[in-house]
Amino acid sequence: MKKALVTGITGQDGSYLAELLLEKGYEVHGIVRRASTFNTDRLEHIYKDPLVDNTNLYLHYGDLADAVQLVKLLYDLQPDEIYNLGAQSHVRVSFDIPEYTGDVTGVGAVRILEAIREAGLVGKVRFYQASSSEMFGKVQEVPQVETTPFWPRSPYACAKVYAHWLTVNYRESYGMHASSGILFNHESPRRGETFVTRKITRAATRIKLGLQNKLILGNLDSKRDWGYAKEYVEAMWLMLQQDQPDDFVIATNDTHTVREFLEETFAHLDMDWNEFVGFDKKYERPAEVDLLIGDPKKAREKLGWEPKTSFKELVALMVDADMKLAEQEKTLAEANLS
Repeated sequence: MKKALVTGITGQDGSYLAELLLEKGYEVHGIVRRASTFNTDRLEHIYKDPLVDNTNLYLHYGDLADAVQLVKLLYDLQPDEIYNLGAQSHVRVSFDIPEYTGDVTGVGAVRILEAIREAGLVGKVRFYQASSSEMFGKVQEVPQVETTPFWPRSPYACAKVYAHWLTVNYRESYGMHASSGILFNHESPRRGETFVTRKITRAATRIKLGLQNKLILGNLDSKRDWGYAKEYVEAMWLMLQQDQPDDFVIATNDTHTVREFLEETFAHLDMDWNEFVGFDKKYERPAEVDLLIGDPKKAREKLGWEPKTSFKELVALMVDADMKLAEQEKTLAEANLS
């Protein structure tokens, strides 16, 4: 039985990856930060699923800011694969907390890479670094590929560039099997509600049921390459199954504006978004990324991976899931009033 360690296991990608690895027969270990409230909602269904061997999922307290704990964990677990998905991943928030973002998102990756060396796992473990399309920032070519120069436009993107190049450096310096997935925007019903896509689908369904009146957003003209997160985690796993480590762009090669996402969401609910959406400059970034579109040709040829869910299908999937949540919320509210 292979053993995998996942940082950021409680997030969108981490929960989908945990499902995938369990289905493939892995023993899965995840790092979670200690908090006064439970933050494992995205994993609860795994524990409750009678078809899943729940004894193969283990959670450990830890933090990407705690190098000593990371070394201890790697010594104890001796994992076959490590997936570093943990980060302060909200781009707009990274402008407010740049130092913390740099420490966790950037230096956190170095702490794991060093922990691999300290635990004597070089040559034994395979490492995946979650890189980001935000690294391309002020894009130098369209579409973006693995060799496109980076021009980061946020503290988050700068931290990701640092982590990305350190992964390359450790691969070349120490012979680590270390790969980076340059993932373009990937969404799902498990996306955090502060991210624009989920903010839109959550608000639209609540507005439809009379639970909310307005939705306030920032820049509607930004173009993004949106894919389905559940499919993207499979690409992560495929990278670590290759004989040689490498870096791959994971994308759909299709781009849409935030405005188009709005239109598609509200149209799915037979509503006109113009009647309900307002603008507030505070939601704009100090430096904007105007266009992201990735070409996954290399992943298709070397990994056999390609996206299956279209933009329209992705939006519908998210809206339908959030409508169920809104209906539950309305039922609860009506019960409290009666």
